[in-house]
Amino acid sequence: MDILLHYVVPAIHVVLCLFLITVVLLQTGKGADMGAVFGGGSQTLFGSGGAGNFLTRLTTGMAIGFMLTALILTYSSTRTQTSDLIERLPLAPTPVAPPAGSAAGQGATAESPPVDGQPAVPVEPAPPAAEAPAGEPAPATP
Repeated sequence: MDILLHYVVPAIHVVLCLFLITVVLLQTGKGADMGAVFGGGSQTLFGSGGAGNFLTRLTTGMAIGFMLTALILTYSSTRTQTSDLIERLPLAPTPVAPPAGSAAGQGATAESPPVDGQPAVPVEPAPPAAEAPAGEPAPATP
């Protein structure tokens, strides 16, 4: 269905447009009858009845086809997938905590990155773990 709306219908629309232009240009104007009165001969390309009835019906058919393809193209172009603005917004970045071992051994304090315009808050490093003898369990830290 997608190929039909994107390739076939526009091609038919362009062909109908060109045929409609050609058919309208082939029709005689209102002043063409005056030439016949003063001795101009009528050409019988479309038969003895003239081209009026045939070209009028052909023009009507081309115009209806042109309008239908134009409506189909307009309808198919407005049926695009829509999304809410909320779905297109990027997610808020999560604050990244500094690694636990980066400032612990140096005795310096680190600052947490500012979040949404708030000032940076100093973060105290974790105390180093006490060395326990090989056979004894390490003391629990609160």
